[in-house]
Amino acid sequence: MRGEMVEEERQSIINRLNRIEGQVKGIRKMIEEEQDCSEILMQVAAVKAAVNKVGTLVFQTHFRRCLEAAVRGEQDYAFVDDAMKMLAKYIG
Repeated sequence: MRGEMVEEERQSIINRLNRIEGQVKGIRKMIEEEQDCSEILMQVAAVKAAVNKVGTLVFQTHFRRCLEAAVRGEQDYAFVDDAMKMLAKYIG
């Protein structure tokens, strides 16, 4: 089991990524227009927070799907070690 997403979860993440893409384009435009650095940095911080949220949602979805499969007996609980390694890479 790979922690597949249901369509609603997938679409929510895609929507977030589309917003992030728009934010990044906005930052590029701000730089091209030589706008105030503090305003640019605020937008960069917003993008970083949005990307972190996407990562968290992907991890939660993966872990939840794997856990549900383990409870149903379709997968053993060894996935927990892999999930913790994945989490360490994500937050590290």
